[in-house]
Amino acid sequence: MDVELFGMSFALILGATLAIYMAWAIGANDVANAMGTSVGSGALTITGAVIVAGLLEFLGAFLAGGHVTNTVRKGMLDEALVAANPELVLYGMLAALASAGTLLIGATRFGLPVSTTHSIVGAIVGFGAVGLGIDAVAWGKIAQIVASWVTSPLLGGVLAFLIFGLIRNQVLDRDKPIEALTRIGPFFFFYVFFILGLVTLFKGLKNLKLDLNLPQALGASVALGLVGAVIGFFLLRRASKRALAAGDENSFKRVERIFVILQIMTACAVAFAHGSNDVANSIGPLAAVHSIVTTGAAGKTAAVEPWMLALGGFGIIVGLATWGYRVMETVGTKITELTPSRGFAAELAAATTIVLATRLGIPVSTTHILVGAVLGVGLARGIGALDLRVVGTIVVSWVATLPIAAMLSIFFFYFFKGMLGP
Repeated sequence: MDVELFGMSFALILGATLAIYMAWAIGANDVANAMGTSVGSGALTITGAVIVAGLLEFLGAFLAGGHVTNTVRKGMLDEALVAANPELVLYGMLAALASAGTLLIGATRFGLPVSTTHSIVGAIVGFGAVGLGIDAVAWGKIAQIVASWVTSPLLGGVLAFLIFGLIRNQVLDRDKPIEALTRIGPFFFFYVFFILGLVTLFKGLKNLKLDLNLPQALGASVALGLVGAVIGFFLLRRASKRALAAGDENSFKRVERIFVILQIMTACAVAFAHGSNDVANSIGPLAAVHSIVTTGAAGKTAAVEPWMLALGGFGIIVGLATWGYRVMETVGTKITELTPSRGFAAELAAATTIVLATRLGIPVSTTHILVGAVLGVGLARGIGALDLRVVGTIVVSWVATLPIAAMLSIFFFYFFKGMLGP
């Protein structure tokens, strides 16, 4: 009995360690990817991005990360088979954390932005197929994820193309850009604050069970948007007066400075929403391990303890601070040249796409959306503005994510089964 108890305690400690490892990998790849446009455009330094994103990711994870999580992400495995084989699920969840974390770290080493969710899903499919059987895997869900390789970047790219086209037509190409931005700017501020509200209500706070229906969420977001429009009106008037006093009312530098503020606000919303949701990619398997160790059963959902959320939030911050610069460099500088106005268009397009996809239930990847948005901004300046070699490498890494995660998971599944099994 003592030996069995020791084995269960060891499994929980191992699960917590691997959850930190996975959270570290999420911070190094996914979070860095989300902040890459802000760093690449010069809106934030790498240090500033680490501080801003680290704080909001941790708050999102700890305050809104949820008290209950799905033990099997995205309904990938048959619930009855999961409930009937708790020991195999225990080995599989440990394998999922180890394999997904290893894949993300490998991708980060080469500066490739890949999907954290797809990594953990691929890992779960891998151990499910060999541990529970081929029929245990929901292959229809896999088809949806494969389709999202196209829909995610396409949605983000088209929207970013349109937003930057509007900015260029209505502000940057005008004879007096400051005057033009003063006139149209409050609408940008309204929309940014409106999207901030929707991102938070639809995605960032969904785990707090705020029972807001669509009209209530829209009403609250419109109210927040009006506050933003008022702030923007006074801020732009002040900037315009300074420009006129300095005799540089045509200065593009002043225009870009205003877009810096807008871009940082949008990036903050994405970071908070990301922390509240994607922390489940590291905490979900840990919660499943904890549930199996303490109750001996593997249910559809598992309770999330505060220490788990703190663990995930801490790991994300460390990952961003230590290795995040690699992916930031790829997204922010290698795909296309970014300025604050271009970075703002990409971030706003990504936030809008996240809101739409969340509301419509479309399975999309935040990583793919953001990269697609950067591509859209680049295309608005012509195909020559893109580094197609970098783009091709990124697309190949997306396609390879699921099978590589699955193969690594199979290896780790048998490894942990041999280590912890009877």
